[in-house]
Amino acid sequence: MNNIQITKMFTFETGHALYGYDGKCRNVHGHSYKLSVTVIGTPISDKNHVKYGMVIDFGDLKKIVKEEIVDVFDHATVFNKNTPHVELAKELETRGHNVLLVDYQPTSEMMVIDFAGKIKKRLPDSVQLHSLKLQETDTSYAAWYASEN
Repeated sequence: MNNIQITKMFTFETGHALYGYDGKCRNVHGHSYKLSVTVIGTPISDKNHVKYGMVIDFGDLKKIVKEEIVDVFDHATVFNKNTPHVELAKELETRGHNVLLVDYQPTSEMMVIDFAGKIKKRLPDSVQLHSLKLQETDTSYAAWYASEN
């Protein structure tokens, strides 16, 4: 049987700030992120299986990514918890804002690494994460490939 790649795309809005950065992105700002999740596997060959012919049900992949990434990051502001932005985060939280404190600088590069780990843990054994593409702007994205990691 052949390995097949399937991709599902997601969108979410997230704010962040890059502490210590020497450009505009040191200021709190946001992006309309586009995340493409590609998995690889062999389509189910059991004709009696309810998901016959599928690598993974797109709905099952959507559930994983929605729960792990989209529902967590959408309309949240992300700060590295090891920076003075923690004080700003606390202030925003007291005002009812959704704030995420992470162990990394919240760049697209580091976010896509985080996302890969979260998604891989939830996939069935028969399906592997192939790649992620996290598009921050129309002209900028970070990509993660299992073959390179």
